[in-house]
Amino acid sequence: MIEKILIANRGEIAVRIIRACKEMGITSVAIYSEADRHSLHVKKADESYFIGSDPLSGYLSPYRIVNLAVASRCDAIHPGYGFLSENPELAEVCERRNIKFIGPDSKIIKRMGDKIQARQAMIDADVPVIPGSEGNVLSIEDAKNVANNIGYPIMLKATNGGGGRGIRRCDNNDELNSNYDRVISEATKAFGKPEVFIEKCVLTPKHIEVQILADKNNNAVHLFERDCSVQRRNQKLIEIAPSPQLNEEQRSYIGKLAVKAAKAVNYENAGTVEFLLDSEDNFYFMEMNTRLQVEHTITETITGIDIVQEQIRIASGNSLSFKQSEISYRGFAIEFRINAEDPKQDFLPSFGKITRYYAPGGPGVRTDASIYTGYIIPPYYDSMCAKLTIWAMSWSDAIHRGRRALGDIGLFGIKTTIPYYLEILKNQSFIDADFNTSFVDTHPELTDYEDELPPEVIAAAIGAAIAAHEGI
Repeated sequence: MIEKILIANRGEIAVRIIRACKEMGITSVAIYSEADRHSLHVKKADESYFIGSDPLSGYLSPYRIVNLAVASRCDAIHPGYGFLSENPELAEVCERRNIKFIGPDSKIIKRMGDKIQARQAMIDADVPVIPGSEGNVLSIEDAKNVANNIGYPIMLKATNGGGGRGIRRCDNNDELNSNYDRVISEATKAFGKPEVFIEKCVLTPKHIEVQILADKNNNAVHLFERDCSVQRRNQKLIEIAPSPQLNEEQRSYIGKLAVKAAKAVNYENAGTVEFLLDSEDNFYFMEMNTRLQVEHTITETITGIDIVQEQIRIASGNSLSFKQSEISYRGFAIEFRINAEDPKQDFLPSFGKITRYYAPGGPGVRTDASIYTGYIIPPYYDSMCAKLTIWAMSWSDAIHRGRRALGDIGLFGIKTTIPYYLEILKNQSFIDADFNTSFVDTHPELTDYEDELPPEVIAAAIGAAIAAHEGI
């Protein structure tokens, strides 16, 4: 069994992994940059090590991280999500240095990270894929030929992309002309390779993904699906498990598809198979994420399975401890990504000092965060500062509990997406579970809310009123 884990990440996901380690009696090791010196994951871990003054380079150096793991006598590394979590080089270095990588092996990460290879693997496994180019497009003329053959609109995508980056919709040849070099540049900067491919654009789809777990013996199970349709610019905002938009027949079908996909590539550890569901109820494979997802919390909430602990057990060489028939779900869970952004200003990042913070509580409420009163959110990382997960037995009750829990959060000093989510929970289409990936774009009125005044402003106004009254 793994006894000591270095967490190659920061923020709330590092805190989440530390908690799993504590429950399993495993020693946790945190890493931090100068910008993260006062972060909560540094305070929570059993050991913490400085990896350099630059805010990013330490988190992105496989050799530095593995060398530190060896020096601190760790026997495993958990990459979390983001940073190096889907970088095959980190897994390769771990394999060479006899450090367990808590995730799939480097060959699987490389294969599924290449969208063309992943697409071909699904075609070979008889998993439906979106019509598109047979491989990478090699020039703008090649791209135009493919686009004209399958018909506009199309999606121009970075072959090695992920996280919603390196993607542009093109509705005609002119837009393809203007976006081609841009996507090539984004792909090169973000993923190190200028390779791009084309897929038919599925108009106003629902984004449905399935959580899978698989062991070294190619045993694989699914933990049901998540609905990630509420997103902005391909970045997820709200996730729901299970999808209130699927019936049981669709739920069974997509779960089996995900397991088939995992077994087809001999997948091991936790992963997510992502699909698009079109207006005619056709599912299409989109990509496979070879890591823990931000939204794993809602799957844990409806199934009672601790996915991080299962990751550690699988990496330790254990077989899955349950069969598909033993996994069930109960109720509905919703995760809200609390981002340090101002929705009224086109979601402009809002970094700075948190003057007051308190988390919500009560039945069916979970908060994953790495913030506290007085913490200064640095401008170098993703804007997500907390995740709120709620659960209730029915979809209607989940909506009401979400409103209550979002209203309970006290997070002041910065702008956040909290009031925006409260507006979404009032929207009739969302209440009716009738939404798709165009939801945010087609509801611009959701940003027309009144800003909540900070407690200190309210206190000052009350004090002034009392003083004025006493002076009368």
